[in-house]
Amino acid sequence: MTTVIERVKRSSKHSSKRSAPDEAATGDARRDRWRKHRIARRAEFVEAALRALDKHGPELGMEDVAAEAGVTKPVLYRHFDDKADLYVALGQRGTEILLGRLIPAINAELAPVPRIRMALDAFFTVIEEHPNLYRLLARGATQEKTGDSDVVAEDKELIATALSALLGDYMRMFNMDSGAAEPWAYGIVGMVQNTGEWWLDRQSMGRDSVVEYLTQIIWAAIDGLTRQQGVVIDPNVPLDANKVIQMSRTKQDPGADSDAG
Repeated sequence: MTTVIERVKRSSKHSSKRSAPDEAATGDARRDRWRKHRIARRAEFVEAALRALDKHGPELGMEDVAAEAGVTKPVLYRHFDDKADLYVALGQRGTEILLGRLIPAINAELAPVPRIRMALDAFFTVIEEHPNLYRLLARGATQEKTGDSDVVAEDKELIATALSALLGDYMRMFNMDSGAAEPWAYGIVGMVQNTGEWWLDRQSMGRDSVVEYLTQIIWAAIDGLTRQQGVVIDPNVPLDANKVIQMSRTKQDPGADSDAG
């Protein structure tokens, strides 16, 4: 299976011309060592920016990032063209963190309800750990500051497209019309995203509670639809075939099979 990081690098539109230096080897050992050093340093500064974002909120300045990294602003500007470049890198890192947690959870070989619960918990854990990063991305701050595309919208598209394929596989397995897979997937992703934004703002219940409520809502929809088709699924017993999301080079056709089980 293609790794999450590879999938992000290949398909994410927000890896713009300001992205990290080209990682391809040039054949010049000294130049290649310097390039690898710059890539590593840039990654270190992005992690410092994440820590600074947690401390200072979405309006953090380059001086905050430099202080967190223990360098001067001129050193920081050797690795980022400007603040917009840093915001793009933060968006890319946010996508890696989210998908790195979410995809393995969605693909877990569990019974339906525990699998749904684990995927939701992965999402809510990420936004709980990095609330300011999520606010920065979800509210379009990077788009306003960089003129680039909307990172959250792109992640939503990526996840919904992959989830469409996953649901389609299961629906075909049960001899159901898989035409509903795509609107169903987009509906689930939109509901979870909107609930996540509401939860971050209100914090009126714990993470476990909101995850459990959403788990039951999503399962009720699945159970209701399958029963209408004469299919009864035990929510606490793993299915015979463990269908998984395949993170391929190109956008996956919701109608294509991704049977890995």
